[in-house]
Amino acid sequence: MARLFGTDGVRGTANEELTAELALNLSVAAAHVLGEAGAFSGHKPTALVGRDPRASGEFLEAAVVAGLASAGVDVVRLGVLPTPGVAYLVNSAGADLGVMLSASHNAMPDNGIKFFQRGGTKLDDTLEDAIEERLGAEWQRPVGAGVGRVTEGPDLVQQYIDHIAGSIDTDLAGLKVVVDCANGASCRTARAVFEAAGAEVVEIHADPTGLNINEACGSTHPKDLQEAVVAHGAALGVALDGDADRCIAVDADGDIVDGDRTLAVLALAMHEQDRLSNDTVVATVMSNLGFLNAMTERGLRVDQTKVGDRYVLESMRDNGFTLGGEQSGHVIMSEFATTGDGVLTGLHLMARVVETGCSLKDLGAVMTKLPQELVNVKGVDKTRAAIDPTVMHEVTTADQELGDTGRVLLRPSGTEPVVRVMVEAVTQEQAREIAERLAGVVKERCAL
Repeated sequence: MARLFGTDGVRGTANEELTAELALNLSVAAAHVLGEAGAFSGHKPTALVGRDPRASGEFLEAAVVAGLASAGVDVVRLGVLPTPGVAYLVNSAGADLGVMLSASHNAMPDNGIKFFQRGGTKLDDTLEDAIEERLGAEWQRPVGAGVGRVTEGPDLVQQYIDHIAGSIDTDLAGLKVVVDCANGASCRTARAVFEAAGAEVVEIHADPTGLNINEACGSTHPKDLQEAVVAHGAALGVALDGDADRCIAVDADGDIVDGDRTLAVLALAMHEQDRLSNDTVVATVMSNLGFLNAMTERGLRVDQTKVGDRYVLESMRDNGFTLGGEQSGHVIMSEFATTGDGVLTGLHLMARVVETGCSLKDLGAVMTKLPQELVNVKGVDKTRAAIDPTVMHEVTTADQELGDTGRVLLRPSGTEPVVRVMVEAVTQEQAREIAERLAGVVKERCAL
């Protein structure tokens, strides 16, 4: 049986794979597992629950709240709020547990459940496995005053906005920016943060209906943002995803500044300001080879982890590092956040532009990106793809073909039913040819 938890919580098609019953049972199991692990220290626990604007989030939120309250947990409903907002507030409010209902950048029919423990950090694999094992187990239900109470927490949202806006000292007055809210959770926070810092803000895709989240917009579809930045003569733009934990930027010419380039810009800024702990930035194995080369050339170290911001965060927490992120735009700045925060990332890019007087394009030129081709192979056995001898032989052959001028990465997705084949090479043509060749082998050998 496949593991229920992926690299970023539990995800699936809402009301098909991710049902109200599953959401309720997961919440009950999480309350019990964390309680037994000593997270509640003998007191009646409190949980914060947030969601993105997906229509399915409404009934899933009701199920999660019911599950937690039935297990004796007091619940504060935050409503629509970015994932990093829930994580921050769990920590700042001293809550025992946080739950976020979102499928991030996935299409509207999907949804997901992410748990945060005390301190606002994601659960480790051991706790997630324990929750999964506890599903459906018999338990003693509290009655009377033992059941949890449910309240609303609108004032907490403003605390999060104030915290992010206060993370920079730079006045952004005169800086025009465009923000694509992906019709998602940042519609409630992004403009407020950027305007509080002094920026002139143009919003697009900031009218969530519950059905249009991530629809041809946001960090995975930045075309509208690219056009809007040029049309409005803005200094830059930021595209957020549905739950606003990632940021893809756009420079004044409308060109994409991805997570690797953003990470490079912020790493050098923090290094100059003596804020980059151990001269090290954390990145995943998906980071472009050009990013690794740029950091090495400037005397900075890169600690590489498995794909997933949770693994980036684990390395940061275990080693005291202050900056980490992914090519997808998840950037973690541990001085201010316990997880990736797209609004925070965008704000600090804006501050760097103002502080240096340089354009985002010039700042991003710190690294030369190697051509990269990513192919998502669907309809295959993800487990078999990682061990099939023919697939492994072809990967080794491709690596030898590329030598020091590129690399190959084949990995099963932790959030989607696909195997990802990524190739970097000197030319886009070579990267595409090798990636498509390997994808064909995976499809042939591992088809379901």
